Amino acid sequence: MIYQLRHRTEYHYESTATLSQNVVCLEPRATPYQTCRSFTLRVDPPPTGLETSTDYFGNRFATFAVQRAHRRLTIEARSEVEVRPHDAPDPAFTPSWEDIQSRLRIPATAEDLAASQFRFDSAMVTANDAVRAYAAPSFGPGRPALSAALDYMGRIKADHIYDPKATTVHSSVDEVLTGKRGVCQDFAHLLIAGMRSMGLAARYVSGYLETLPPPGRPKLIGADASHAWVSIYIPDWGWIDLDPTNNVVPNERHITVAWGRDYRDITPVRGVVIGGGAHSLSVAVDVEPQV
Repeated sequence: MIYQLRHRTEYHYESTATLSQNVVCLEPRATPYQTCRSFTLRVDPPPTGLETSTDYFGNRFATFAVQRAHRRLTIEARSEVEVRPHDAPDPAFTPSWEDIQSRLRIPATAEDLAASQFRFDSAMVTANDAVRAYAAPSFGPGRPALSAALDYMGRIKADHIYDPKATTVHSSVDEVLTGKRGVCQDFAHLLIAGMRSMGLAARYVSGYLETLPPPGRPKLIGADASHAWVSIYIPDWGWIDLDPTNNVVPNERHITVAWGRDYRDITPVRGVVIGGGAHSLSVAVDVEPQV
């Protein structure tokens, strides 16, 4: 599949802002099954400087400053991305979760060593006793790791309600576990926390999901949204994506932008502003498949 992506973020300030300094992570990254054919970033008002860089995890970031009076700030990213079909291993024939846990403690390969850093707590994901107790029923003795992960993901889907009003971007895993409600970011964090509580490696993935309109209805412009899911590490195979919000193994309809330890590593847009007073924020995302 080839997609045209448009991600537009707009801030409106109640009074004049004199400075806005921002960091954005919106450029789709290259993977074994994905190619970013083009990427452009437009900022209005035009920034006095715009620099790009690559972070520790290989994600692309852009930083810029608007050093003039403004009441509105628009950040628009456009991309063309090719996503190719990719297979996942048969869950029943993956190593047991205990074997992977042991291998990550004493890495056998460079890939194991790189993955092992995703076993530990991060700023927004803490693998505490409550999380481990919730995850543990999926991880019976000797169970293949991917089979266990799929079971745990299915339980998250069954036990939780998608509710955009229930949480914020700052909500903790414990809040989601207790409230049984949240959004894709929350369910991804809960899946990661459970995997890490069992000594496995899991990372947070941000990107987009092509959404399909109801039968007979046209697709609405701006109806797509940023999405989040999880990758777990299976030695000798690599990273396998899991989408707990939809209880699916991602394929061609998921477009990867970045990955890190949790949401805080790869926030799409973050920054500071001087002046401006209260502000409103609107985000519109379009994911258009090319025929």
